[in-house]
Amino acid sequence: MDTGTHLVIGLGLAGLAYVDPVVASDATVATAVLIGTVLGSQAPDSDGLLRFRGNAAYIKNHRGVSHSIPALFIWTALITLALAAVFGGSLPLLHVGGWVFAAVAFHVFTDLFNTYGTQAIRPFSKKWVSWNIIHIFDPFIFGSHLFAIFLWSVHLAKPSIVFPVLYSFIAIYYIWRTAYHFWLERNMRGKDDYYEHGDKYYLIPTVSLYVWNVVKKHADGSFTLGEYRNKTVKWVDSASCASHPAVDASKQHPDIAAFLYFSSFACAELREHNWGYEVRWADVRYRHRKQYPFVAVLLLDNELRPFDSYVGWLSDSRLEKRLNMDSY
Repeated sequence: MDTGTHLVIGLGLAGLAYVDPVVASDATVATAVLIGTVLGSQAPDSDGLLRFRGNAAYIKNHRGVSHSIPALFIWTALITLALAAVFGGSLPLLHVGGWVFAAVAFHVFTDLFNTYGTQAIRPFSKKWVSWNIIHIFDPFIFGSHLFAIFLWSVHLAKPSIVFPVLYSFIAIYYIWRTAYHFWLERNMRGKDDYYEHGDKYYLIPTVSLYVWNVVKKHADGSFTLGEYRNKTVKWVDSASCASHPAVDASKQHPDIAAFLYFSSFACAELREHNWGYEVRWADVRYRHRKQYPFVAVLLLDNELRPFDSYVGWLSDSRLEKRLNMDSY
C-alpha cells in the first residue's frame, strides 16, 4: 500500500489495541503502543533509502528482505526495545511488542495484495508474491480508517468498539475482493471474443472497485492490454517483444537484470540508431495514458557495448531528455 494508507492503518491498530485491557487501563502503555504501531506500519518500507544507491538497487530490493519473515521479528524487536528505552523498564513488553508485531505483519500482508508484490516468503524462496487484488491506494481502506480515527479523536465512539467493527468490515472487504478477482480472472476467457489457445489472463486492480486493467499473455510471449468495465473487455493496445542480439546482450547489464528480476511482465522494444541500439524494456502491467512508464533502457553501440542506461518510472518525453538521445 502507499505510505499514507500504512500510516492510517498504524493509527487504526493503535485504536484496536484498546481491546487489550493492559493497553486500555494505562495511558502510558497506550501511548507507547500508538508510537509502536505507527513505526511498525512504516518500518518495512525503510528500504526506500536504497534509492540513494540508485534506481536499480531500489527496484531489485524494495519490498525484499525488509518484508521477509525474519524481518517481521527484527523490526518488532528493534521498535519494542527502543520503546522500552524511552518509556522505562516497567513497560509491558509482551503486550507492546505484540501490537508492534501486528503493525509490521499487517504492512507486509496488505502489500501481498498489490501488483508490485513482496518477497514475503524469504528465506524459503525469493519469489515475488503479488496477488493483484487491491490497488496500492484503495479509497475504501483509506477512507474507512480516516472515518474511524475521526470518531475516536472527537470522542464520538470508543476505540474498543469502533476499531473492531472497522477491521471486521476490512476483513470482509478483503475476502470479497479476493473471491471476485479469482472468479473474474477464471472466467475472463468467456468474456473475450479474441481468445486463442494458450492465452493467459491477469487482472490488475485500479482505484475503481469495478474497473480492472487486463493483461493477456499469448503463448508466443507477446501481450494484449485492455480494460474490463461494465462486464465487457475493451482491448486498447498490444506489445510484441523484440528478439535481437542487442536484446540478449542487454540482459547481462546490471540495471536490466534488476528490472527482469523484479518483473515477469517485461517486454523488450528495439530501436536502431546510427550510433547503435536502444533496448527498452517495459513492464506492461503499468500502462498509463498510452505509455508504459516503468522502464529499463539500455543504449549500446554498434559493437553491443553498453554506454548509458536508465531504470525506473519515467514518461517517454522525459526519458528522451534523460538519455540525451540527440547527442549521439
